[in-house]
Amino acid sequence: MKLASYHAADGAVRTAIVVGDTLIDTGIEGSMIDLIANWDAVKDGLAAKAAAGGGVPLASVRLASPVQRPGKIFAIGLNYADHIAESNMGTPERQVWFTKAQTSVNGPFDPILIAKGTVTNDYEVELVAVIGKRGKHIPADKAAEHVFGYCVGNDVTERMWQHAGPQWSLGKSFDTHAPMGPWLTTADDVADPHALGIRCFVNGEKRQDSNTRNLVFNLWQQIEHLSQAMTLEPGDVIFTGTPGGVGAAMDPRQFLKPGDVVRCEIDGLGAIEGTMAAEG
Repeated sequence: MKLASYHAADGAVRTAIVVGDTLIDTGIEGSMIDLIANWDAVKDGLAAKAAAGGGVPLASVRLASPVQRPGKIFAIGLNYADHIAESNMGTPERQVWFTKAQTSVNGPFDPILIAKGTVTNDYEVELVAVIGKRGKHIPADKAAEHVFGYCVGNDVTERMWQHAGPQWSLGKSFDTHAPMGPWLTTADDVADPHALGIRCFVNGEKRQDSNTRNLVFNLWQQIEHLSQAMTLEPGDVIFTGTPGGVGAAMDPRQFLKPGDVVRCEIDGLGAIEGTMAAEG
């Protein structure tokens, strides 16, 4: 099932089922996190609603990020061999993690802001996993049971801020720098999250092109590692790493500027697309 968040006519953000080119409101009050937390109780009713049809054209609504305010947003760095090579770094023996702020969450087709005084904004297409089941000390062989669904993400990065200090979180947390969507595809509809083509285009030029089979640390290992430190909860978001081809590694470097259009896509999950805009 595909589940979206969208901006309703009354200004509220509501949840919906995506069926083909149609959007069907779930009729459930609350956020996507509430829906995920109550999934076992509502999934049969939502399946029946999807089968009954109706709804509105998908193109007639403005989609929001599937999860609006995740309790936690974690992202792993240096997790594809070609990205590690272009970064002139060694393959990490231990997973490298940073956080992104809640306020970096952005709609899948909304503008992406270039903050005042910054000139080194970059793109990073990533598979995003959303946690569905609370857990601590989750072994890798049980990790799949804790994933609710998947979507496309862009770990937009301000490179100068990323490398200005010993940690990366500030450079990864600018407002609007975590676009996600276009919707959540539930885990039961994704045969293998480690076999998905993943690509990023800037103004139509393909910059990144890989497959999630190339992750250094796969998603199950990531969940095992994170859950040793903290309880993972429904709605928590994990950015799983980006392949080679980022603008900072090009010669000459190609950072994003106002008007640039960044499209990120993953096989079976859809595509998101945002236009870079100068912060007002």
